[in-house]
Amino acid sequence: MSTRIIVFAKAPIAGLAKTRLAGSLGFERAAMLAQQMLASTLEACLTADIGPVELCMSPAADAPEWDGVLLPPQLILSSQGEGDLGSRMARAARRALSGHALPSYLLSGHTLSNYSLSNYALNNRALTNRAELAPQVQQQVLLVGTDCPQLSPELLRRAAQRLSMQDALLHPTWDGGYALLGLRQFNDCLFTDMPWSTSEVAALTQARLTQLGWRYTLAERLQDIDEPQDLFWLTASWASVLQTPVTEASHHA
Repeated sequence: MSTRIIVFAKAPIAGLAKTRLAGSLGFERAAMLAQQMLASTLEACLTADIGPVELCMSPAADAPEWDGVLLPPQLILSSQGEGDLGSRMARAARRALSGHALPSYLLSGHTLSNYSLSNYALNNRALTNRAELAPQVQQQVLLVGTDCPQLSPELLRRAAQRLSMQDALLHPTWDGGYALLGLRQFNDCLFTDMPWSTSEVAALTQARLTQLGWRYTLAERLQDIDEPQDLFWLTASWASVLQTPVTEASHHA
């Protein structure tokens, strides 16, 4: 069974990404941490090898904020589009579960990657239509962000396997949100009128899954990195990012 992983991410630049950590790290170092967390999440998703990996980007892939950000060429690139987080997640989940095929393009001189699959034409870029992908029904989808270093390849494989026997799977986080939502079918109620960025998100999502009558798994709680106090949970492997001089972080942002 094919599983699509959709990673939602902001461009890792100062003032846009990880702004709640800026009081502790500064905007430049917070952006560098965001870039490392993006890279770590994408590596885990690709290493899991359970299906295509889509990076759903904000702003769009052709925006200058993404210039110089190197991404693996295996990725599918898409735009989050307008609306709140729920609207953006709903569009991506509905599309993935409908089996809609994305067109493939060759991007001349694009710094993101050599090949990009997108559901929109990138403005002001030289595009050459390569081929249309054969339609493939995505039977299940994992929606993740880049805030949780615990999203390992093993955890993602296990989530996909558990989801194959359910309608949904939820990995809540200690702050009341969730790090992963797995779906085999779609319903708007999981994304609308949701108090995003509050401690009520996971509980309300679980309540709505119950109201739908869906079979779902409430998986283990994970730690995400959103607030300064969360930095305590980062392992020693992240120390070099946190201790990098601001001048160097600024160069990479």
